[in-house]
Amino acid sequence: MERFLPAMAMPVLRLFPIAVVLLAGCAADVVSPGTAVQLTGAQEVPPVTTSATGTGRITVSPDRAVSGDVTTAGVAGTAAHIHEAALGKNGPVVIPLSKTSDATWTVQAGAKLSESQYASYKAGNLYVNVHSTAQLGGEIRGQIKPPVEAEPTRRYGY
Repeated sequence: MERFLPAMAMPVLRLFPIAVVLLAGCAADVVSPGTAVQLTGAQEVPPVTTSATGTGRITVSPDRAVSGDVTTAGVAGTAAHIHEAALGKNGPVVIPLSKTSDATWTVQAGAKLSESQYASYKAGNLYVNVHSTAQLGGEIRGQIKPPVEAEPTRRYGY
């Protein structure tokens, strides 16, 4: 291959594998597309018997900014929030959600977690709760489970 390329191209081509490894490492800094959340009455504390359900996607960025939305079915929601508590426990409201359609609740622009709330998020201790007139404490709930962080791959010899 060396006889077909100009002499100056060879040093650049030798750096190509290093550039690939470095760029791959940068991909880890990209914000994830969010965490899928499934809401049911069975996750409420105490559990609620309901046919209502919800699905959504909540994203928490490394700078603690929160975005996302939840769509419900079978419930006339009156309020929705992100709360701070472990699975099986109730906790305080952290971020209110805005109703943007009959069945959709959206995190308000500019929402951000405190450092302690972010630690709770990383530990899986945040949840989304949708309230109704029939269930004032919450009709459906879904725990927000942060994405599992992959172990960095170590490469030697470069």
